[in-house]
Amino acid sequence: MTTPAPSDTHRSTAKSTSVEELKSIAGQVRRDIVRMVHGCQSGHPGGSLGCTDFLVALYFHVMRHDPENFSMDGIGEDLFFLSNGHISPVFYSVLARSGYFPLEELKTFRKIDSRLQGHPTTHEGLPGVRMASGSLGQGLSVGIGAALAKKLNGDPSLVFTLHGDGELQEGQIWEAALAGPGKKVDNLIATVDWNGRQIDGDVDDVMPLGDLNAKWKAFGWDVLEMKGNDMAAVLAGFEEAISRTGKGKPVMILMRTEMGAGVDFMMGTHEWHGIAPNDAQLADALKQLPETLGDY
Repeated sequence: MTTPAPSDTHRSTAKSTSVEELKSIAGQVRRDIVRMVHGCQSGHPGGSLGCTDFLVALYFHVMRHDPENFSMDGIGEDLFFLSNGHISPVFYSVLARSGYFPLEELKTFRKIDSRLQGHPTTHEGLPGVRMASGSLGQGLSVGIGAALAKKLNGDPSLVFTLHGDGELQEGQIWEAALAGPGKKVDNLIATVDWNGRQIDGDVDDVMPLGDLNAKWKAFGWDVLEMKGNDMAAVLAGFEEAISRTGKGKPVMILMRTEMGAGVDFMMGTHEWHGIAPNDAQLADALKQLPETLGDY
């Protein structure tokens, strides 16, 4: 069963936001990330900073979604599933700033009784979150299931997922990699945050992934690569990916990013995967990230 490629009419309901506006939002989201992680002295700033441009572009320009009328089924909307749930700081900031819940709630990140847990959960009832993603490797399976449901419902909307490159060491990912093309899930765009680092070191030192482009193609996916910390390149990558939907194959974006992007002392190392900045480091980071939209 093949779904027609989304029409211009379908995509026109997404927001038309300029590259400069998106850069401004991304800068503010990066401020949110370092402040949230510092505030509770816990969390994962590195991957969150690296994926900021991707998520800002997705929620503020690419996806057709309705923050004010969130529902778990998402019928008639594009859906996003965060598989590498440890980068929750960027996810929560983008959700709040796009209108899913009050910005003030970011102050509660990882606090007792907060809806903003360290890894997103569904039992907290946080608008915008449709799957719990504390355990890695599950998001692609969920995304494929949601995409198949949209096909059965005659819903032309798209499903987007995001994964860490270290997450590709999980076996369930490769079961899903077989299932997507096997079921002609061509209304799905998956993205891998290809930063080459994970909590214990470089991915190549922990468990080499080989030629990811060739590997995903061999599994039957339509594969493209893009720069993930260049907003114009991210928008062009999304546009190209969307143009490839509806053609019998799921689409995989291999996105090159830098862990800690935007904060110089967090870049070039895996060490900021999961530690919080101290007071002096926070001040240094905020000097590099001008306030553009107002802090929470």
